[in-house]
Amino acid sequence: MKRRDFLKKSIGGGALAAATVASTSALAAPKQRFNWKMVTTWPPNMPILQLGAERFAKDIEKMSDRRFRIQVYAAGELIPAMQTFDAVSQGTVEMGHGAAYYWAGKVPAAQFFTAVPFGMNAQGMNAWLSSGGGLKLWRDLYKPYNLVPFAMGNTGVQMGGWFRKRINSVSDLKGLKMRIPGLGGKVMAQAGVNPVLLAGGEIYTALERGTIDATEWIGPYHDLRLGLHRAAKFYYYPGWHEPGPTLELSINSKAWASLPEKYQVMIETAAAAANSWMLSEFEARNLEALHELKTKHKVKVLAFPDDVLKTLKKFTHKILEAEAAKDAKFKKIYQSYNRFRDNNDAWGDISEAAHARTLKL
Repeated sequence: MKRRDFLKKSIGGGALAAATVASTSALAAPKQRFNWKMVTTWPPNMPILQLGAERFAKDIEKMSDRRFRIQVYAAGELIPAMQTFDAVSQGTVEMGHGAAYYWAGKVPAAQFFTAVPFGMNAQGMNAWLSSGGGLKLWRDLYKPYNLVPFAMGNTGVQMGGWFRKRINSVSDLKGLKMRIPGLGGKVMAQAGVNPVLLAGGEIYTALERGTIDATEWIGPYHDLRLGLHRAAKFYYYPGWHEPGPTLELSINSKAWASLPEKYQVMIETAAAAANSWMLSEFEARNLEALHELKTKHKVKVLAFPDDVLKTLKKFTHKILEAEAAKDAKFKKIYQSYNRFRDNNDAWGDISEAAHARTLKL
């Protein structure tokens, strides 16, 4: 009798242990399988940006033991570039990758989450979003559109753009048709420019055919690959309009809520890794490409005149104040951005900027 009791207890204990292990395994690796679609605003095979989105998808697939797969579509393969926001918002696809300022016509305050003219660089943007309350503001802003945003990439400080003629003064800007999105486009409009919004795949043709007179894109590495030097020879810096543009991963909120917590953590982790990798790639590739543009293609790399930059900075302040006065959400985010930038600049004066000065001694 004692032996039978012992066997029953052993069998019961073994069953309990097996159930516990099975339960733990289920938590460790959810049995559900997910097959999602991501659309981007980038041309097919575009280095760093499109390839970065594909790298992110591969990381998710590896971490999930192939239970979570994301098919990535470049601009135009499934959805036109500038319809990415709507496609994710409406649940046509689960994910999108692009830049928040592309949606300025729908959500004016979204522009803060890409870049502000004469604003923070990549380091400052990352700090504001992750540690200064910026990400919460971003998610609150996107909530009515059924979107959950993440920072996923940054180009670093961009170039000022390609021009078919020299810019010696603000008057030289008047009447130009220039591809430039976001707040930078509004600032240029104040200077008499006609801003145009074009997807990356459309820029070269428009510049080469004279449909536009100038364009900004990203920086030397991508501008060289796009062939912009064949359509314009004057290449200006600095990128006052985009000192640290953040790229966004957007996820449909219902799709996000459907994921087990483990997979949500995977997305957060992979997005953070992609955010760092993209910025590192831009920093590593740009100088070499700039050297080729100058030496092989005889591009004239020029600094914007100081009076042009001062005027554009004045226009920037005027536009930001006007937008804040008519849009409560814009004002709230503007105030948060400004507070953080002021602190960031004050610290930068005795850290990054001070270090940069020592390099010239």
